[in-house]
Amino acid sequence: MASILLIEDDPLVRRGLQLALSRHGHEVRTADTGEEGLSELRTTTPDLVVLDLMLPGIDGVEVCRRIRATSELPVIMLTARGDDFDVVDGLAAGADDYVVKPARPTVLDARIRAVLRRSTSAPDGVRVHRDLRIDTTALTVSAHGEPVTLTPTELRLLLTLSRAPGRVFSRQQLLEEVWEHDYLGDSRLVDNCVQRLRAKIETNPATPEYVQTVRGFGYRFGPL
Repeated sequence: MASILLIEDDPLVRRGLQLALSRHGHEVRTADTGEEGLSELRTTTPDLVVLDLMLPGIDGVEVCRRIRATSELPVIMLTARGDDFDVVDGLAAGADDYVVKPARPTVLDARIRAVLRRSTSAPDGVRVHRDLRIDTTALTVSAHGEPVTLTPTELRLLLTLSRAPGRVFSRQQLLEEVWEHDYLGDSRLVDNCVQRLRAKIETNPATPEYVQTVRGFGYRFGPL
């Protein structure tokens, strides 16, 4: 059972998702505005936030930014459209995944469970690559001797790439392995997560040493 904070302003959608997710075994608290959701997070620590993109007052993108400023709490965004600029803004703000409304409870539940699984991995020891140290047992990362805090999705992406240095992963392969999307998914999920990961582990994200782009194919882990 996961503890979920659902931030959704539509009362019918909010109540429907609360009941459906509860039937899937989750403990669900709700908030109907961004302000109320942020206030709830100051007093409770859920396992994951389900966040509507279009909220009155503080919108979902800004709520996600504020969550990321102080926490690596997993965030799944709800959006009425799957191909607009708001989705890109939400992913850039740090969202781990998104679901297009009307959100089918079975799909949302599957995404929640997939995101929460990203914080676990089969241990194989410590991977050291120059100044980057990845402990796959403790699930910790350090760069230049300093700890690096990653979201579960960023960590799973780094673990996936670093297990096979030099191997090129296509965006679709990464969607399947990291996000567990078994269909032709949205490559923006991958690209935005790569940008956030680079900002945390690379000395110069503009010339990445570890998460390298292979143009026309995808990404690989260096240094080679």
